[in-house]
Amino acid sequence: MFRSSRRITATAALAVLACAAGSLPAQAQDNTQFIPIVGYRVGQFASVGSGFYSGMIDYFTMINARDGGINGVKLTWEECETEYNNARGVECYERLKNKGPTGGTVVQPMSTGITYSILDRSVADKIPLVTIGYGRTDTSDGRVFPYAFPMITNYWSQTTGIIKFMGQKLGGMDKLKGKKIALVYHDSAFGKEPIPILEDLAKKYGFDLLLVPVAPPGVDQQAQWLRVRQEKPDFALLWAAGVMVPTAIKTAAKVGYPRDKVIGIHWSGSEEDVIPAGDAAKTYISATFSVTGSNYPIVQDVIKYVYKKNKGSLDDKSRIGTIYWNRGLIGGMVTVEAIRIAQEKYGKGKPVTGEQVRWALEHIKLDNARLKQLGAEGFMPPTVISCADHEGSGMIKFQQWDGKQWKPISDWIAPEKELVRAKVEASSTAYAKEKGITLRDCSKES
Repeated sequence: MFRSSRRITATAALAVLACAAGSLPAQAQDNTQFIPIVGYRVGQFASVGSGFYSGMIDYFTMINARDGGINGVKLTWEECETEYNNARGVECYERLKNKGPTGGTVVQPMSTGITYSILDRSVADKIPLVTIGYGRTDTSDGRVFPYAFPMITNYWSQTTGIIKFMGQKLGGMDKLKGKKIALVYHDSAFGKEPIPILEDLAKKYGFDLLLVPVAPPGVDQQAQWLRVRQEKPDFALLWAAGVMVPTAIKTAAKVGYPRDKVIGIHWSGSEEDVIPAGDAAKTYISATFSVTGSNYPIVQDVIKYVYKKNKGSLDDKSRIGTIYWNRGLIGGMVTVEAIRIAQEKYGKGKPVTGEQVRWALEHIKLDNARLKQLGAEGFMPPTVISCADHEGSGMIKFQQWDGKQWKPISDWIAPEKELVRAKVEASSTAYAKEKGITLRDCSKES
């Protein structure tokens, strides 16, 4: 069995940054693929990490059980608790990066702050940093950031998709002129990420932008939502995660701001965000790049090969098919697909290096046909990665909480690609100049 231990107490995390290792000792196995899990299951974002990392580990367990690994190479992993703390994230990364026969395969920290903290280290160590739906947005430019992959949708793409959705609700993008949009955001690097693109969009479409910061962790938002009520914005974009989200929803209801005008980002759109808010969450809307539900072959295979064998990572099986757990399956699927592609090029039946997996990530083609083969058709938007473009489609869709479950209320919405890419390149090339980085010539990459 290759399942890692998953129970990490807050006390143990504070004391020793407890690491839970897979039951097969990765370094003792010559033919295993080691995956460092720099994650969190406690703290203000516990609901996020506990769902995501359980889903990812369950996917790895399923691949080992159903397929015997990847061309005979079994997956192993070790989990280190960061509590979403940047310093602990660096320590966990350093602790795990050299383990296994070929070192770390990929790292998915599920934290924008930790992403910033280990970005340069991952380049030096040649370990891909996969940040699906989060992280430093300009790392979408693979010419400058060869080891960073903010796949599926970055923060700026997601922001343009949300503004497009608001325009659709008003009857057209031209109807945004003269409107007011409030950004209620977690006052951190994560929360500030959309501000530059929102300022551009405000100029382009003629709406007023109201910035409303909330001090972490966001358990007291009375003053902020009273300000929102006073300013009467047409929409409130909620840029939050963890305990801040149900607090925001309940406080918005308390001051009388309509929840169907509150639109959260994908970090604000899980079952764990709305159920604690009770009736106040009814009609609340969020963006998402993953779906809820268990009626997908990818989920059914995990149930069959993992949970029916009592090898699952979730203590609460009711979370199977929920947003964060399903998103963990996506994180696992992307990792496994990259390892498989790397083996196709560098040799089947043996573990691959982080550098080889980086090449493979730039050749991932998760189009509808491939997603169907993987049992994940409709599970996420089709995404193709290249040397220059480490993001992919950038698409999101929207869902609304009816009091019991999420209901889809839109198709996949494409971002404003040209606007986002221009801003990405302006930022990435400035970074390259500052750091003395020579841009890769992607026309010579194969």
